Amino acid sequence: MVADGLQVLFCGINPGLMSAATGHHFARPGNRFWPVLHLSGFTPRLLRPAEQAELPSYGLGITNVVARASARADELSAEEYVEGGRLLAEKVTRLGPRWLAVVGVTAYRAAFGDRDARVGPQQRTFGDTRVWVLPNPSGLNAHWTTATMAEEFARLRVAAQA
Repeated sequence: MVADGLQVLFCGINPGLMSAATGHHFARPGNRFWPVLHLSGFTPRLLRPAEQAELPSYGLGITNVVARASARADELSAEEYVEGGRLLAEKVTRLGPRWLAVVGVTAYRAAFGDRDARVGPQQRTFGDTRVWVLPNPSGLNAHWTTATMAEEFARLRVAAQA
């Protein structure tokens, strides 16, 4: 779900097995991406993964760092992350979204070799595209609640609209 000139291109780590089977990003029922996207004000209603094609109408898109599906992100190799980061940088440079939002600080660190990255805006840019790292919405990420994730996503939304 990518297009030219988006306000925000969200980037997950890689497709989980359910996402690979359905062809829909963040398809696992316990994943909080879609509820957080709505609660943060990016979408006027809660979208289901099967409605991801509506994202460009809101100026949003979605992709992954690594294309290969796996049960868990820790099954990916360091080489896959680095190559995924290289391909993502090319995609972002070509498409020119206003913001690239990498969903998962660990994935961002691995893909771009930035071991000190934290959630929030980054110094790195790809052409005119700014980068924001968001918390991973997986249900396994207990460090972030749905409410605190929505607050961070909303910070990005405000920046993207400025």
